[in-house]
Amino acid sequence: MQSKRNKAAQSPLSMVKVISQESDREQQEKQILRRAEAMVNPFDLKTALLAKHAQHVVLIHFPIGLFLAAVAFDLIALCSKRRGLADAAYYNLLAAAISTFPVLATGLLAWHFQLEGQKLKGTLLLHLVLACVSSVLIWLVWWVHFRARRRTDFLPSYRFAVEFLAVGIVALTGHLGGFLSGVNLPG
Repeated sequence: MQSKRNKAAQSPLSMVKVISQESDREQQEKQILRRAEAMVNPFDLKTALLAKHAQHVVLIHFPIGLFLAAVAFDLIALCSKRRGLADAAYYNLLAAAISTFPVLATGLLAWHFQLEGQKLKGTLLLHLVLACVSSVLIWLVWWVHFRARRRTDFLPSYRFAVEFLAVGIVALTGHLGGFLSGVNLPG
């Protein structure tokens, strides 16, 4: 008799537990469906161009890649004494410097639209500050090369210190941007 009473007393609780488990399962299924809806065809041009942050994510590769290639060309040109590599470094620096403008503009637009203009603090603020510093350093390195070319002078040796500092700042900025975009996630 007592066991029947215990079962009767437990049944409302167990029913609540079962209902709770079913609602958790339904919520998980809804989340999976939302994720599937959020996934888009990567070849859908309209979606790719009109995404709230896609332009910044695409454009950022240009100044990073061009600048890193320019520093590599500059180092190789110094070791090999080849003028062609020094020219390649200069033109890569020029392209990297010019490409910082649309990258900064699309970054601000991504902050405004994708992140809904949330308050600048933490990683977002640090990313913005380092992005501005990176851009200034890229322009500074280009200017040093430009000045030396215009005067047909030798490039100053201190440029490597500035170039390596800029490489570090650019890498850190990109790393933080990966966290903001969701590409770099902990764990």
